[in-house]
Amino acid sequence: MSQQTPMVRVAPRWTEWMRRWPTPADLADASPAEVLLAWDSLGYPRRALRLRDTARAIADDHDNAVPVGEAALRALPGVGDYTAAAVTAFAHRQPATVLDVNIRRVLGRVFAGRSHPTPAPTRAERDWAAALVPTEEHVEWNAGLMEFGALVCTSRNPACEECSLQAECRWFAAGRPADAGRKPTTQAWHGTDRQLRGAIMAVLRAAGPPGADGSGAPAEAVAAAGANEAAGSDAAAASETAPAGAGQVSGVARALLTAGTADLDAEALAALPDRVEAAVLRVRELGDSERVDRLVRALVADGLAAESGGVLHLPQ
Repeated sequence: MSQQTPMVRVAPRWTEWMRRWPTPADLADASPAEVLLAWDSLGYPRRALRLRDTARAIADDHDNAVPVGEAALRALPGVGDYTAAAVTAFAHRQPATVLDVNIRRVLGRVFAGRSHPTPAPTRAERDWAAALVPTEEHVEWNAGLMEFGALVCTSRNPACEECSLQAECRWFAAGRPADAGRKPTTQAWHGTDRQLRGAIMAVLRAAGPPGADGSGAPAEAVAAAGANEAAGSDAAAASETAPAGAGQVSGVARALLTAGTADLDAEALAALPDRVEAAVLRVRELGDSERVDRLVRALVADGLAAESGGVLHLPQ
């Protein structure tokens, strides 16, 4: 099979992540900005901060060693059933029932004749799947099923003619029936708040971490000036009351993202580094002022962005 798995995209990031933060304590000491920059566009950025929270709990409560056992793992911040089982199986090499969507689809088709799994596993499904995990080679069982579901027994176009389990598959024997009442869904992206949130985060990453000067120019000064000119006296007053050190923050004036076309300070926008300007223009292309402002406020509330004196930046 020639299909690529998500590992192709994730592996280089994982290697760099482990080089920078080889132990939980190292990651716990990193700033939120550093973590968000390293995470880049791998997925929901909130997960990056939760991973840092987990590292802090491991460093503080478990002597800097990942605890063993699914119950102990689930007690960590942000760790659920799947992650606890996966760490137990693949890292600690102990028997565990790993139930990602690929494994659930393969088991459901081969042993139950179902086309697709339900949105979430039931207790009955967990018990049934656990009974199938072998006492020996359980690591290979979980890893093999996961890869098999990703490359062969896929959701939309399973390679049934090439499948080594064809003779044992109840779903294939039944003529590959569709699940009654199931409506295939696709995860929307274009035009959604998720896309626009990602574009706003891309602006903050392009501007750099607090105190950075990636362009060789004082981006924070340009951004603050743009905020004051575009937003008027409110931004100026905010900058006067900003906490000490706020002027050292690299970021982008909030007004450059949220101001209407007529109020946009074109000179301040053009003064930004090219990559930051391009990211700002992308945000303005994707959403109107009201929508961008709403999502900026949500990012600040979630701790994924911060604001100092009218300048938006990554959290310190």
